[in-house]
Amino acid sequence: MADDNSRNGIQVIARAAAILRALRGAPSGMSFGQIAEAVDLPRSTVQRIISALQDERMVIASLQGGGLRIGPEMQSFADAAQYNIVESCRLFLSELSQATGETADLSVLRGAGMIFLDQVPGTHRLRTVSSVGEVFPLTSTANGKACLALMEPQKAQRLARAEWERRAMNVDEAIFLRDLDSIRAGSLAYDLDEHTDGISGVGFGFRDWGGDLHAISVPVPTTRFAQKRPLVEAALEKAREHVVRMMAR
Repeated sequence: MADDNSRNGIQVIARAAAILRALRGAPSGMSFGQIAEAVDLPRSTVQRIISALQDERMVIASLQGGGLRIGPEMQSFADAAQYNIVESCRLFLSELSQATGETADLSVLRGAGMIFLDQVPGTHRLRTVSSVGEVFPLTSTANGKACLALMEPQKAQRLARAEWERRAMNVDEAIFLRDLDSIRAGSLAYDLDEHTDGISGVGFGFRDWGGDLHAISVPVPTTRFAQKRPLVEAALEKAREHVVRMMAR
């Protein structure tokens, strides 16, 4: 009997997780019927699980009349996960900075920009520093390109075109998309004086445990980038191996 109860409990958790994932992909809301179809469960089962999730404020009714959507309690989990990713990556940033003498950054994709979450400054007198919380564009930065390359190609293309139009940027789309293809194939992402004159950067992207897109990057004054490039690339590849292993746990 105990084993049966345990299996039933695990099944309920798995079904609740499937429902939350379905709702995560529909920010405007879903009806009971839409959820049941998305997770391939009877409507009555979905209603029971949704009722329990509503009691915990993990699911709420949409004010716009669009059915049900993710509730505020899930945002608190997301905030906690963001803090954990900063804490988890801090050692990697420190090692990068020590190995290269340059600044190391951690950023997250939010909406149509990259937000800096953490930074370890370099040791050179001439160094690049960005404020935590600062928002950078996607298509002209190493961290932005690294995250775009992790997306479904059509979505990445839509975001890129929207940014070019919004910023009145004149970009060769074919070259840019080939660059993303190279990053998808395993290359690091580069910003060669594209975002800020006199600053180049290298980085890689990754998904955290919740599926959010992040990037670790190293910006370098262009005056010493050619000299430091092999060292920075090697240090970033090592950091990427560590992050991949961490995310697989």
